[in-house]
Amino acid sequence: MTPDLPIPDVVQNLTPFQALMIPVALIGAVFLSLGAQFQSRGVQRVEARLGQQSKGLSVRHVLALLGSGNWVLGTVMLGAAIVLQLVSITYAPLIVVQPLGAVALVVTTWFSSRSSGVPLGTQARRAVWTCIGGVALFVLIAALYGRESPIGRGQLITVLVVLAIVLTLVVVSFRLVAKRRNALYYIIGAGILYGFVATLAKVTLNRIVNGTFDWVTAFAIVGVVVASAVGAYFVQNAYSSGSADLVIAGLTVVDPIVAVGIGVIVLDEAAGAPVGAGIGFLVAGAIAITGVFLLAKHHPDSRR
Repeated sequence: MTPDLPIPDVVQNLTPFQALMIPVALIGAVFLSLGAQFQSRGVQRVEARLGQQSKGLSVRHVLALLGSGNWVLGTVMLGAAIVLQLVSITYAPLIVVQPLGAVALVVTTWFSSRSSGVPLGTQARRAVWTCIGGVALFVLIAALYGRESPIGRGQLITVLVVLAIVLTLVVVSFRLVAKRRNALYYIIGAGILYGFVATLAKVTLNRIVNGTFDWVTAFAIVGVVVASAVGAYFVQNAYSSGSADLVIAGLTVVDPIVAVGIGVIVLDEAAGAPVGAGIGFLVAGAIAITGVFLLAKHHPDSRR
């Protein structure tokens, strides 16, 4: 096993180079938005041809998606979004760049409304801006107090153990809840899993850059693959039972909250932050989550 390198406990606050990762993350958010729109169209067209399933997409549906031009294009765009996200979280604190994905919500709602010709309505727009406002506050606090910290083997093992517990709960809950075709269930489940994906990707890249790759890091890569696969399946089911706007709203709120929570509690990315900052994180998270539930209630697709 390769021992951890002796790196200072807290490296530094945001440097000019780390600040450059913010526009990188924003461009990734645009690709995320467009990718979600095209994937959603692909899922809807496949279900229109093969019929909807009562307990999630079948293997036949999943294979049919591979032949859908819209779905494949959306997947390519999401792949580009993931690459840009990985670049940003490699060189900047997770709690700063991860929440910026919320920009995708604005792009998605605008694109969806324009393409469908159905206006969101006052309450739905208010829900969108509630999400954005909560995440913006979250990013502001993170930018002020976020720090890049070295990641040790013990921290990585902790994240992997929690992920194993979460995956177990997801599998059990899927058997009980899937038949209800609840979009929020799939969105929250995918958001939680993607939060772990972002964290494990951050940890893996951090340890590779610092020359501390070992067998635990290899398990982290396995965790990224498994959580990504299950999360992707949940997202496709969310497209089946909810709008692309709602899916993006949930993912861009739940994902960063989970990732930032792990970053703060396990990875010490807010080490030294005052108590007020912690309270601010909680308030901002509550505002953003409230926006997701309001959008689920007032979105035109939900009302129909």
